[in-house]
Amino acid sequence: MSELNLKVRLVLMNFLQFAIWGSYLTSMGTYLFGAGLANEIGLFYAVQGVVSLFMPALIGIIADRWIPAQRLLGLCQILAAIFMAASGLFAMSIPGGVVPFTPFFTLYTLSVAFYMPTIALSNSVAYTSLEKSNLDTITHFPPIRIFGTIGFICAMLSVDFLGFQKTYDQFFVSAVIGAILGLYSFSLPMCPTCKGTTKTSIVDALGLKAFLLFKQPRMAIFFIFSMLLGVSLQITNGFANPFLTTFESIPEFANTFAAQHANAIISISQVSETICILLIPFALKRFGIKNVMLIAMFAWVFRFGLFGLGNPGSGVWMFILSMIVYGVAFDFFNISGSLFVDKETPKEIRSSAQGLFMIMTNGIGATVGTLGAQLIVNHYVYSQPTPTAQISGWSTTWLIFASYALVVGILFALIFRDKAKAVKTETK
Repeated sequence: MSELNLKVRLVLMNFLQFAIWGSYLTSMGTYLFGAGLANEIGLFYAVQGVVSLFMPALIGIIADRWIPAQRLLGLCQILAAIFMAASGLFAMSIPGGVVPFTPFFTLYTLSVAFYMPTIALSNSVAYTSLEKSNLDTITHFPPIRIFGTIGFICAMLSVDFLGFQKTYDQFFVSAVIGAILGLYSFSLPMCPTCKGTTKTSIVDALGLKAFLLFKQPRMAIFFIFSMLLGVSLQITNGFANPFLTTFESIPEFANTFAAQHANAIISISQVSETICILLIPFALKRFGIKNVMLIAMFAWVFRFGLFGLGNPGSGVWMFILSMIVYGVAFDFFNISGSLFVDKETPKEIRSSAQGLFMIMTNGIGATVGTLGAQLIVNHYVYSQPTPTAQISGWSTTWLIFASYALVVGILFALIFRDKAKAVKTETK
């Protein structure tokens, strides 16, 4: 397979992978608010973290040992699409739009349980395919990963301008794209398993060797701070859209673009991602993982702080700047962290190690973050009797999140030691 052909195939995989998520991730909170589930928004985002506590690691073990990663990617995507479509059908069947929590939440949970592992699986497919073609992952993966963000943008803008931002139709969009990627995945390059390799210990036999990385102090500290920073990952995905649409109830801001088209404004964040991804190879080689992670942490401070200080009118520039710094906050943490784990772990546990990274970030971190955020939002926002009071509560809420990110950044600067100035590019 030629280098160009391989990259095109991986580009399409990434585009579809994140278009699935972009179809509902930023707008689901607004739909849930209208469906009478405002107090449960945090649970819907937290469950992504709950399933990430075990599903990415479990699926990663299966990919390392028994089923090639690209085939397992296809199976998981198809199952996720089926349950996502079922979620939409259930919501559609409810007259009046007030959706019962338990059955709807159950179907949604089953969908994300199969979707979340595919993020790590798609990374493993890309890394393995590039290395088999003697292409350095740090140099060649970020430009490919850009198209995942582009897919996310295209999906969220489509949902916005098709009028699906407040409806269950967003779940159908996600399901259709998921089914397409599921079928496409079976045509991706083969990713070999370690089946047949001599294994003597129970840890090796079960594929749990990735957890032994915690015996290395440097890696243990890295994973712990990945968890702490992971707290921030889903907060704006869950609450930025409901926050912006709250301004529709304030006469001064009711007709502003930011209040009317929250997804379009939020999409600037993903546009920023596409640019920041290109900076990752330079940043890692020039500054090393510690400084790159620090940049991400302090970018989260600005991300939240600017939300707390801005408004859709004269302060809309703060919202736009918040969207711009999101690219640094997300990419410099999520993608750089994934590349760092890939370089620091043996090939035979690559999928398992990526699964462990997902556990710490999108698992423990995101679960704690979204549940904690829901409590704070309930206290400062949804308990308020008027839209004006709610806007004031939102401001306090965002500044609390910014303060948390600041503390994590300072602690990371003091504790983590980067043994090398940069992540070294392997000589091929």
